[in-house]
Amino acid sequence: MTQRSVDPITLSTIWHTFQSTCREMRYVLDRTAQSFLMAQLHDVAAGIWDAQARTLAVPAGPTSQLLSQKFSIRYILDKFGDDLHPGDVILNNDPYHGYCNHLPDWGFFRPIFYKDELLFFTMARGHQMDTGGSYPGGYFPNGYDIHAEGLCIPPIKVIEKGVERKDLFELIWNNVRFPEAVRVDNYALIAATKICENRLLAVVKKYGKDAVMDCIEEMLARMEQAIRAAITEVPDGTYYGESASDDDGTELDVPVWVRCEVTVQGDEMTIDFSKSDKQRKGFVNNVYSAAYSRAIAGSFLFFDTALADFHNEGSMKPIKVIAAEGTVVNAKYPATVGGGPVNVGHQVLEATLMALSQAMPHKAIASWSRHQGHYIFGTDPRTGERYVQTTFDADGGAGAVSGYDGYEGAAAFPSLASVQRGDTEEVESRFPWRILRYHLIPDLSGAGKWRGACGVRWEALNVGGEGGMATGSSDGHQTQPPGAAGGSPGPLCEAHLLRDGERIVVKPHRMYQLRPADVLVKISGGGAGVGKPLERDPEKVLVDVVREFISLEVARDIYGVAIDPVTMEIDWEKTRALRGQKGVGRA
Repeated sequence: MTQRSVDPITLSTIWHTFQSTCREMRYVLDRTAQSFLMAQLHDVAAGIWDAQARTLAVPAGPTSQLLSQKFSIRYILDKFGDDLHPGDVILNNDPYHGYCNHLPDWGFFRPIFYKDELLFFTMARGHQMDTGGSYPGGYFPNGYDIHAEGLCIPPIKVIEKGVERKDLFELIWNNVRFPEAVRVDNYALIAATKICENRLLAVVKKYGKDAVMDCIEEMLARMEQAIRAAITEVPDGTYYGESASDDDGTELDVPVWVRCEVTVQGDEMTIDFSKSDKQRKGFVNNVYSAAYSRAIAGSFLFFDTALADFHNEGSMKPIKVIAAEGTVVNAKYPATVGGGPVNVGHQVLEATLMALSQAMPHKAIASWSRHQGHYIFGTDPRTGERYVQTTFDADGGAGAVSGYDGYEGAAAFPSLASVQRGDTEEVESRFPWRILRYHLIPDLSGAGKWRGACGVRWEALNVGGEGGMATGSSDGHQTQPPGAAGGSPGPLCEAHLLRDGERIVVKPHRMYQLRPADVLVKISGGGAGVGKPLERDPEKVLVDVVREFISLEVARDIYGVAIDPVTMEIDWEKTRALRGQKGVGRA
C-alpha cells in the first residue's frame, strides 16, 4: 500500500464527515418527505462517489439502492461527458439504461464542482408511491414487459445549471397516480443532495482540495487492505449456496432458483451466479447491478463489524461478481424486474450467505424471515381520495448469527433492516385499515444453537371500500429461508382473507380483489437458525420458554430440554437423557 503523508486527525475528520453527511441526508428525507414509504418506512438511500465513479461513502440504506450506483454514475459520465455543470441534478430510475434497481426507486444525482473541477457525485434515492404502470405502486406481477411497470427514466437533467426544467417535471408527474406526493418527495431528495454539496464544499475549502483527495486515496487503500487481509483468513476453495423464490408471478408455483459459487483464492474472492435459472417471464428478475449489490452486501457481513460504516470502493476491489447475461440475476431488456429487489434479490443474499457460511462456519449467518409485503389500493371513504399502501409490518424477524440469536422485530432482510416497520397509528391515520392483531408468535422460528427471531401475526380490517391487492413482493409460502451450520430453516409463511365466514388463501405474486369488511391475516415465519438445536445452552432454552418465544413441547422435542411446567426449572436428569450427553448440565 502506498504510504501518504496524511495527518491522522485530518483523515479521521474527513472520513467521518463523509459518513455523517450521508446520514444527514437521510435525516433531511425523514423530516421533509411526505409519503409513507419514504417518511415512515425509510425506504431511502444516500451516498457519495468521486468523479471517477468510485464509491466513497454508503453507510446506510437499502443495499440495492447504493452499492451498485457506481455503474449509474459511469453511465452518467459516458452520456453527458463535458456537459455536466454546477447546479445540475440528474434523475434516473431505469434498470437497463442507467443501472438502477427497479422503477419505483428514483435516484437524484448531483455532480459537485470545486472551482469548476468535478470532484464528487452525490445521490439521494427514494421509493416513490407510484411510478405509473398497470397498477398503483409498481408491483404488478404479470406485466407484458418493463414498460408495463411504469415510467422508465434514463439519466436526464431535471435541473440544469440551477434552473429547474418545469416542463419535464410536469410530464413526469402527470404520468404518476399521486403527483403531489411524488412532487414533494422529489424535492426532498433534491434538497438532500444540496445539503451534501454544501457539506463537501465546506470540507474542501477548509482543508484544501489536495488534502481531501489524499485522504480519499488513503480511505480507499485502507479498506482494500483490510478486506484483502480478511479474505486471506478464509480457506482457499469453492463454496456453494442456493435459494429459491416461490415463483415468478407468471408461471405460478414453480420455484425460481438462485445458485451461487464463491471461490476464494489468496486475497481475492469471486462470487459466481452463472448456474442460476434463466430469466423469467414474471417480474422477479434482477438486473446485474441489483444482484451485484446484494452479493457485495452479503460478503461484507462476514468481515469485521468495525468496518461496517466505512465500506467503499476499496472494499469492493478484491471481490468479483459474475452473473451470466440472460439469467434471473442478470436479465436482458425488456424483462420485468419490479419484484426483483425483494424476491430474487432476497435469494441472491441468501445464496451468498449459505456459501460463505460454509467457508466460515465460525461466522455463519442464517437467513431472515421471507418478506410478507403487499400493495393495497383503493379509495379512502374518509377523504374520497385514492390511496396505495405498502408495509413491512408482517415480516418475521432476523436469522441467527453464530454466537447470537436473531434480532426480534427486524424487517426487510434485503435492506438489512434499514427499511423499517410502520407505526400502527400512522397506518390507521393514512389508510382505511384498522389493525386488529400484531404480535410475535411462539414456536415460529428456525431452531439452532442460536435460534432465529420469532414470526409475526398481523391482522387488519378493511374499513374502506372495494379495492385491490398485489402480493407481488411476498414470498416464503412454499420455499424456506435456509439455516446455517446445522440450524433449521425459517418456517413457512401463510396469509388469507376472512370474508363473510369464508377463508380465502392468499399467495405471493398474485392480484386479489378486496371488499369492505375483509380481514387480511398474515402469519410470517421467523428467522432461520445457526448450529444444531441440541447444542443450545439449556439455560437459554429456559429463558425462551419463560419469554414465550417457544413452548415447553418445542423445548423438549426440538432442543432436548425438559422443563417442569409448575416450577419452570430445568430437569437436568431428563435433559441429559433427551440429549444423550452426560456432559449436559451445570458444572
